[in-house]
Amino acid sequence: MAHFGVIAPAFYSHFSALSALSLALHARGHRITFLQRPDAAAYLNDDRLGFHALGAASHPPGSLAQSLRRAADPGSPLGLRRVIDDMAGTTTMLCRELPAAFERLGIDAVLGDQMEAAGGLVAEALGLPFISVACALPVNREAGIPLPVMPFDYAVGERALHMAEGSTRVYDWMMTPHRRAIEAETRRLGIPVRGALHECLSPIAQISQTVAAFDFPRKQLPPGFHHVGPLRAASHQAPARIEALPAIVPDRPFIFASLGTLQGHRFDLFKRIAKACRQLDAQLLIAHCGGLDARQAAALETIGSTRVCAFAPQEAALARADAVVSHAGLNTAMDAVANNTPILALPIAFDQPGVAARIRHAGVGLSASPRFASATRLAQHLRRLLDEPGFKERCAWLAGSIRQAGGSARAANIVEQALNIDARSPVHLD
Repeated sequence: MAHFGVIAPAFYSHFSALSALSLALHARGHRITFLQRPDAAAYLNDDRLGFHALGAASHPPGSLAQSLRRAADPGSPLGLRRVIDDMAGTTTMLCRELPAAFERLGIDAVLGDQMEAAGGLVAEALGLPFISVACALPVNREAGIPLPVMPFDYAVGERALHMAEGSTRVYDWMMTPHRRAIEAETRRLGIPVRGALHECLSPIAQISQTVAAFDFPRKQLPPGFHHVGPLRAASHQAPARIEALPAIVPDRPFIFASLGTLQGHRFDLFKRIAKACRQLDAQLLIAHCGGLDARQAAALETIGSTRVCAFAPQEAALARADAVVSHAGLNTAMDAVANNTPILALPIAFDQPGVAARIRHAGVGLSASPRFASATRLAQHLRRLLDEPGFKERCAWLAGSIRQAGGSARAANIVEQALNIDARSPVHLD
């Protein structure tokens, strides 16, 4: 049995997906240890998963909260630069501390999140097998496919190609500090120099939480790339903070709204969502993930929300909801589709604009501007999701693809097979 080191950015959603895959591997007898800055230990709530803290000098306990605030709301070009600098600093720290930690822990193989290059770079330098996991939209590049952070719809033709190429150049320029960090660490580790995340992926196996039918049409994915659908644990220790699903009246629409763990502080946006649901006489459950205080939560309930809580049982809420209002995080989007729940996407940051574009492309929902859409505009979108059967029908069709994709169990199969083959040969399990 192998001892896996798991390397991911210090975000709850990424740890959650990789925890599900890790638990599937643990059930087969493997040992799992996550390695990240000290504060990231809070993301793990299962004793079957180990944690090893790194970077106490450069990323001391208590410092993650400030980094997350910057990531959630950069606020300006300077703020965005600080977020990119944070990414670069984390990659540098991990590349410098992982080699000794891997040796001390006896790590045999690495599961590396696509959004953190360090896992794959260090594994390559040490001669360890590594598997790349796309917990967000895949970073794999392809001509004509907009990057995950871009809001563009899929299109063909010269104009669409130029838009994709131009936006990619702008993105690469903005990411210069991160590229320089990766370049410097590859030189220090003595491996071929590279600078972008898509150049740091596993040559033997890459696993994505998406399904092909949800993504834009791809023609150039590597042979070892596998769409497995959402990575979810068959059984896990549910956090005590999750509240019970409230009573739902059957003859009125029920809307679930969540902006994820980083955006739950957006009181003004929740107000507009609540007012929109009041216009529709719809029941609304808001989960703010701890982003609002008691006064704000009470104010939302007076506006028109049925219930406001910090943490709701998301899968149960999505299974019962007639529509979901979401920040277009990939985890929420895939879970909504799996439960045949149309989506009103309000993308804010990271790959959320790209997820929203794919929601529109797949016909499983609509999107609106989180900054400029009025309550009336949100109500109009929700009215369409509730009244037009096509959205739910396309969700049901896509949910079939998700059920067949295999999820965590199939991902574990891919990982185990990857450990038993020559590193030059991609894993084929489709």
